[in-house]
Amino acid sequence: MPANKNAVTRYYILDKLLANRYHHYSTEDLVRLVNEELEELKPEKKKSWQVSRRTIELDLHYLEYESPFVADIEHYQVDDVSQRTLKTIKKSCHRYADPSFSIFTQKLTDDEKHLLGEAFTLLGQFDGLPTLVGLERLRESLKVKTDRQIVSFTKNPLEGKNLLGELFTAISQKQVVELHYHRFDTPDEDRKTVVHPYLLKEYNRRWYLIVAADNDGKILSFALDRIDKFVPLPSRSYKEYDGDLNERFEDIIGVTLIDGNPLQTIMFWVSDFSKDYVATKPLHESQRHYKGEREMELRQQYPKLEGGAFFSIDCIENYELIRELSSFGKDLLVLSPADIQQKVRDRVTAQFQAYQAL
Repeated sequence: MPANKNAVTRYYILDKLLANRYHHYSTEDLVRLVNEELEELKPEKKKSWQVSRRTIELDLHYLEYESPFVADIEHYQVDDVSQRTLKTIKKSCHRYADPSFSIFTQKLTDDEKHLLGEAFTLLGQFDGLPTLVGLERLRESLKVKTDRQIVSFTKNPLEGKNLLGELFTAISQKQVVELHYHRFDTPDEDRKTVVHPYLLKEYNRRWYLIVAADNDGKILSFALDRIDKFVPLPSRSYKEYDGDLNERFEDIIGVTLIDGNPLQTIMFWVSDFSKDYVATKPLHESQRHYKGEREMELRQQYPKLEGGAFFSIDCIENYELIRELSSFGKDLLVLSPADIQQKVRDRVTAQFQAYQAL
């Protein structure tokens, strides 16, 4: 039997890794990942908690042959590329023969089943998301039925593709993937790139995949309707994003963050026709509605603007910002800064000229 020191913790970590069907783990991989998790749990005991290859080998033997769990562990080989020689080699790996097996599996209580049933009843009403196979299988095993829809979202079907669910799985399993995609101007040209997927983000009825490029770590976004397919690369080591990825979107509208563009305070006036709409549905979380003394100052500064209301947002310029500000037509006028005002003016002028040319 393996040493008792931290044994239960190691079994817990190994249990997750052996059930994973999205990566191929050799003994060396298991040693590295177990040590990484042990270090996260007790960083101050990094040296004393480190385990060796021999310890993991004994753990695997115990789980498979000596423990009361009777774990059926499959030992198999896959082709892998050596990082040192760049040659294809055989990699010996380990995993549970049954991916649903767990040494910590317990039967759900009636209360837990009821709680899950209520959760699935709610999730089933979120119309517009492709079915996630694992969740659907669990729902069926609990025999949960959704009586009627209470909450509905606008659909944006991806032409029958289940990319959203598949990419959700790739992100949750921390898989490096090879994306195959096309551009709108060259739809027949197959482009591909290796990326580390981090986040699925919806904006304006369109889904985007936020990733880091494998070669330089640059954060990129891909619209799902331009992704044709992706190929998991289980032998590649996944790189976590250092920090909170959502912070990248705090100062922008949409998903496009242009490196080097500064954060700007954008002042604008909105007509009586649209001011209540803008006040109740802000263009950005930073939006401010100016009243009182500040409003009086602005009305003196812009005496030709009758009625309406004055607002501001703090944003980094991108395509989505200019499009949003332009979408209100004459009912929203950008007051400052001058460069944003000019870009909105140019966009509206080009639209007017296009209508004149009809």
